[in-house]
Amino acid sequence: MNGEVRDAHYPRRAPIDAYGNGGFRFADMSHRGSILCLPSGIYGWSATAEQPFSGDRLMKVLEEADDIRFLLFGTGADIRRPPAPLLARLRDRGISCDPMSTGAAVRTYNIMLSEGRPVAAALVAVE
Repeated sequence: MNGEVRDAHYPRRAPIDAYGNGGFRFADMSHRGSILCLPSGIYGWSATAEQPFSGDRLMKVLEEADDIRFLLFGTGADIRRPPAPLLARLRDRGISCDPMSTGAAVRTYNIMLSEGRPVAAALVAVE
């Protein structure tokens, strides 16, 4: 191995099979850390429970706004309200943002995905 760090990305939508222990399982794979589930696929994301709204990659939600109407924001074990400027940017692009615990966000995302709804999820990893 040459030490190259690759950008974590799964190029399709997939339900989340499990979460906890600092990561997620989906599509017969596992990922340690937080993830963004977008129409273009599932991406690794640098957010943490201490800083659930951080990381430049979150802007990918706005890049894909034409295909998203609902953003489920799993903020870890506790529910934390997104900053007003972020909510305003999402609202301006026609995206409803619902903060909830990561577990609730995973369950809701899986249901909405199975129904074919225009949903995305920002999921902060929990232990």
